[in-house]
Amino acid sequence: MTHAIEPKAGIMEIAPYQGGASHAEGVSDVVKLSSNENPLGPPESAREALRKTAHLLHRYPSTDHMSLRQAIGEVHHLDPARIICGAGSDEIIHMICQAYTGPGTEVIHTEHGFAMYRISTLASGATPIEVPEHERKVDVDAILDAVSFRTRLVFVANPANPTGTMLGSNEMGRLAAELPDHVLLVLDGAYAEYVDGYDGGAKLVDKRENVVMTRTFSKIYGLGGLRVGWAYGPAHVIDVLNRVRGPFNLGEAQLAAAEAAVRDREFVDRSRAENARMRTWMAKALAEIGVMSDTSTANFVLARFDNADEADACEAHLRADGLLVRKVAGYKLPNCLRITVGDEASCRRVVHSIGQFKGQDG
Repeated sequence: MTHAIEPKAGIMEIAPYQGGASHAEGVSDVVKLSSNENPLGPPESAREALRKTAHLLHRYPSTDHMSLRQAIGEVHHLDPARIICGAGSDEIIHMICQAYTGPGTEVIHTEHGFAMYRISTLASGATPIEVPEHERKVDVDAILDAVSFRTRLVFVANPANPTGTMLGSNEMGRLAAELPDHVLLVLDGAYAEYVDGYDGGAKLVDKRENVVMTRTFSKIYGLGGLRVGWAYGPAHVIDVLNRVRGPFNLGEAQLAAAEAAVRDREFVDRSRAENARMRTWMAKALAEIGVMSDTSTANFVLARFDNADEADACEAHLRADGLLVRKVAGYKLPNCLRITVGDEASCRRVVHSIGQFKGQDG
């Protein structure tokens, strides 16, 4: 059936984003390792801050997010005036596309890049340009070769999702330096906190006028259910984004919990250390049963199987065991499964189940 009312070009090319599975048919008690959530949950400081906002639900929140921006600035040694907050980094990605692209322009993302880059590009009316990666790692030269006079944005996640690989600071700096003046480089640092000592690209932002960094509270801070993200960029970029940002895009509960979480450095350090411990164990244990993975710098392991059929069969086996992992064929990795680093019991259980699938004891 045809309709006289039609969306603008590009919208119907969007395949709706599919989140990680939370339920398995016939299994009541599942272990969810499909959405890269912190197995520790949110810090108690954030829970307490959230409870205290209950009596303020009838009040509109601040429109400038000043208290949260100041907290982020203090913790990360950044200028709060150059920070913008959004409903997850997803909203900020969408705002960047809305503000800087449109019909006749192009946005570059890499072969296995986060699906929201393509979705937000198409929603803005621009054309997504996919460039190849080299062995599941961002290829700077491939990106530069794809740049044209139509290019407005380049999206790079570092560490990357779903591969877990990471581009070094020298290569990232080279990319920023060699991009034409009319192109903005967007560094997606959703998993930056899992890399000890990594600033997510903040120093590069300070050096240049063509780089913006996005971050999230959904991963190491355990606040995925509240949807809070932020970006740090040149003053001219933040000014533009504030002009398209909705005035009340974050509620009081979101702001309060995020502020408490970002100040809770003990929780972040503990989460990072525990993730690194179990990530190393899981990658090694999987390798011992013949399932290889690249060195991950995030809170998941991308397990590689011999082919797509084996990966699908293993996912079905895990699901029947009540273990939910992420199929990533949509990211052009049909022979892989992305497995979140959960708590120790979950990691041992998933490795044991894969071992049984492979015909070993695990």
